Amino acid sequence: MKGTLSLDFASVFRFLVETLQQKRIDFALVGGLALGVSGIARATQDIDLLIAKEDAPKLKALLLSHGYELLYESKDVANFVHPIAGGGRIDFLYAHRTYARTMLEHAEVKPVLGGQYQVKVLRIEDQIGMKVQSSSNDPLRYHQDMADIEALMQVHRCTLDLKRIKVYFELFDRGKDFETLRSRIQDAS
Repeated sequence: MKGTLSLDFASVFRFLVETLQQKRIDFALVGGLALGVSGIARATQDIDLLIAKEDAPKLKALLLSHGYELLYESKDVANFVHPIAGGGRIDFLYAHRTYARTMLEHAEVKPVLGGQYQVKVLRIEDQIGMKVQSSSNDPLRYHQDMADIEALMQVHRCTLDLKRIKVYFELFDRGKDFETLRSRIQDAS
């Protein structure tokens, strides 16, 4: 079934990193792999990257020329899948709003895949912001995203910028969710 093919993370990630860097497309790791880099183990079946919206046409042409098929595209995201086993699925989020552009700009270089690569990864607060947006836009993701947010807040509780996280929750009228999580994290300390 299209979109569910297995993913050879190491090969696809190497292709993405080398190709995007060669084409001078700025990117940051988000999603399940970013969680792993941030100390939260969670199974993932795709690679998620944030790029600047203006790089979208160049990215699309690049992936199509390497055999990827476009599954879906909007002003905010594009999903690609490779029909050959191991090519898997790659999702791109397009940074075109102020918050997303700031996230991309402030992402920090971290070791990925056992230190094989040094790439930009969203800061913890910004990963949480993406999860807040995701769970607000798709109610089916709410419980998994909230579990991811709580895990990130628990692991990084001593270094988090709670004011920044609160802003993300308030953007989606979810201040009550933030207060509940903050209280749980403080009670666990």
